Amino acid sequence: MQFIDLAAQQRQQLPDGRTIREAVDARIAAVLNHGRYILGPEVVELETTLAAYVGVEHCIAVASGTDALLIALMALGIQAGDEVITTPFSFISTSETIALLGAMPVYVDIDPATFNLDPGKLEQAISARTKAIIPVSLYGQPADFLAINAIAERHGLPVIEDGAQSFGSEQQGRRSCGLSTIGTTSFFPSKPFGGYGDGGACFTDDPELADRMRRVSRHGQARRYFHTDIGVTGRIDTLQAAILLGKWPNFAQEVEARGRIGAAYSRKLQAAGITSTPQLAAGNTSVYAQYTVQVDQRAEVQATLKQRGIPTAVHYPTLLCQQPALRCEHSLCSSGCRTHLAQAASERVLSLPMHPYLSDADQIFIASAFAEAVSQASNQLLMKPV
Repeated sequence: MQFIDLAAQQRQQLPDGRTIREAVDARIAAVLNHGRYILGPEVVELETTLAAYVGVEHCIAVASGTDALLIALMALGIQAGDEVITTPFSFISTSETIALLGAMPVYVDIDPATFNLDPGKLEQAISARTKAIIPVSLYGQPADFLAINAIAERHGLPVIEDGAQSFGSEQQGRRSCGLSTIGTTSFFPSKPFGGYGDGGACFTDDPELADRMRRVSRHGQARRYFHTDIGVTGRIDTLQAAILLGKWPNFAQEVEARGRIGAAYSRKLQAAGITSTPQLAAGNTSVYAQYTVQVDQRAEVQATLKQRGIPTAVHYPTLLCQQPALRCEHSLCSSGCRTHLAQAASERVLSLPMHPYLSDADQIFIASAFAEAVSQASNQLLMKPV
């Protein structure tokens, strides 16, 4: 049993009768034949395809989800001494890119229902040094961008969506990565739209920002050997773009399957007595990049599931403001980082196997085993001497 079953994915049949593997092989062969391994025609085709899907004017395909965040921040001119507001409950890339530019991450606690940044606590974190806000659309559903954007607009702040886990999801009919000033995503293999290596993208409707992000991703180059910005080697390579294009015709089907399987998972777990299943905010859909529940005695439950051949993972056991490389020195965090709800979540979250090809039989087996493991752990706790 796997978190991501790439072999099953490659066997899926596309509308034209080919398997994904055959489509990807054909795309790779085309690149090998024309030999344009850097910024080949597949890169432009991918950018055009993804921009149309998200519903924005511009897409800049880049080397990774982390590069997407870094390039977005650089394009906005974030520098040493600036503050960028984000969530403490995410992968390190979200804050790492802020710190890499010499700016300071300022952490706002989460909504315990969705695990996303709580807009009700956002405004108190804004200061004269705040230059941007990065909400993360965690586990597959968008953060509350209606509320976040309204606050940001009052203060004249750009918003960058970290949509590494939410590409394909929607909020009020609009797709993730098209919900803010800039949207970013990742094509890491385990992501909802995953490649066979690293990749990512930036999205925006702002033509000036798009031009700047494109330059930054190419060493700040405006034309050959003429550099107007400090930049990075952040472009996607043609082979990875080709792989993603080969997989693209099946993506809508996978988005539908993820939503259907996530909902079915919740019904089965609830029927087994589990109440901590994922909660979708009103108007949101989810691509369930992670199917994450909450549980006490997490280590014991994980051990029992492992014995039954069920892999689990914890995303994330240590808050960003507690990472040695990212210690928060902001006044709002000086009393131990005021993110108590995120801390509570970090101690209880547990992700179960989830991918678009998870069978109904596997879901039933996992749900039953999980409920039994939770019951067993609770009974063992009751039997411990006081």
